[in-house]
Amino acid sequence: MKKYGRTFHLPTSPGVGSDDKIVQELSHLQGAQEVVFTEKMDGENTTIFAGGCHARSPDSGYHASRDWMKAYAACISPSLADDERIVGEYLFAKHSVSYDELPSYFLGFAWIVGNEVQGWDETLSRFEELGIKSVPVLDRGQFDECTVRSVLEGLNLENQEGFVVRSASSFFESDMAMHIAKYVREGHVQSDTHWTKAEIVKNGLRRGS
Repeated sequence: MKKYGRTFHLPTSPGVGSDDKIVQELSHLQGAQEVVFTEKMDGENTTIFAGGCHARSPDSGYHASRDWMKAYAACISPSLADDERIVGEYLFAKHSVSYDELPSYFLGFAWIVGNEVQGWDETLSRFEELGIKSVPVLDRGQFDECTVRSVLEGLNLENQEGFVVRSASSFFESDMAMHIAKYVREGHVQSDTHWTKAEIVKNGLRRGS
């Protein structure tokens, strides 16, 4: 089991916390042939691997909200090779944003083989093979002020957390801080009580999902 790396904040991200890290070098994103903007979903970072699944920290303890995820992963993990990992947001329990029309409680955003995060198009193809829904794509193109402004104008930060931008091509996990970053709304966390300590409030699924 391997913990998925931390995603650093963009310098312009207003939701930087005291223990968060900020991207110091944007040249790789700015110079990328293509980047992908996806919605930053307010869930629990979760990894599916050949032996099952784990929350962001592989040694995280039991929580009742994770039962659905374990059953879901049991259907996916037998199809994964030993060096494959699927990473995504687990959205069964409400954190600070409430969702009513989710296509699934698990939305994938990364396919990792060995120590390499696979390209976005390859990732979507692998998700399709496995029956995994991806996080919503907001835009594709260049990482520049114009595109970032367009993405932000399309978000409603009253009920959306923000966005994640990544290189559309593959990159090594050790280089994540150069190829992926996030923008989080100001004052994102709305409660002093961590969601794991509060009563479980289920998010809603889209009809037929």
